[in-house]
Amino acid sequence: MLETKSPTAPLFRLARKPDPWAPPDWSRAQPDGTFGNRFDDPRGNYRVLYASTQRISCFVETLARFRPDLSLLAELQEIAGEEDYAPLGVVPQDWCDTRVIGEATATGTYADVYAANWVGYLRHSLASDSLALGLKDIDVSVLQQGKPRQLTQLASLKVNEKGLDGIYYRSRYGHDLENWALFEPFQLHSHATPAAIHPNDTGLRQACELLGLSIETC
Repeated sequence: MLETKSPTAPLFRLARKPDPWAPPDWSRAQPDGTFGNRFDDPRGNYRVLYASTQRISCFVETLARFRPDLSLLAELQEIAGEEDYAPLGVVPQDWCDTRVIGEATATGTYADVYAANWVGYLRHSLASDSLALGLKDIDVSVLQQGKPRQLTQLASLKVNEKGLDGIYYRSRYGHDLENWALFEPFQLHSHATPAAIHPNDTGLRQACELLGLSIETC
């Protein structure tokens, strides 16, 4: 039996103003029919919203792109003396101004795609596609990397064909961070008004500490 999960608590989503739960407009889709995200539909028939169980996970997933390059970090560690250089990764001030975080209850059944039976099923059903993408095998490490995106997008399609409502997956930045890819039509009930993002937001600061980032005054 293929493993599934259902949200047991409200989910959080961080996105641009004004409505974090608004799906991306189809006019912004790329030539391949997706929006360039991990579990987007490669056939362009349904849209996907990405949400998290924890507020901090929203910030971690969104801010990871601001992290300094590993090679540069390694070079700086070789420099003798105190670490008095300016922070390498800085969250720009307009990032806070243009985003809000929302909370909503989601219902439905979601594929736990990193569970053993799902990995086996995807390895079998996507064998030809994997070889065409230059992959020698499919395992959790390949699925969790999110690259090539075509593979995880095809996995999304397989989940959708099973009639499930989306995908449950653990963050590659830490398995204690839980994420959800919600398929259209969305089964959501939004809570209250989306909250503005401030520099002293606890989730934002925790994520920056985890990722080695600093926050420019917003």
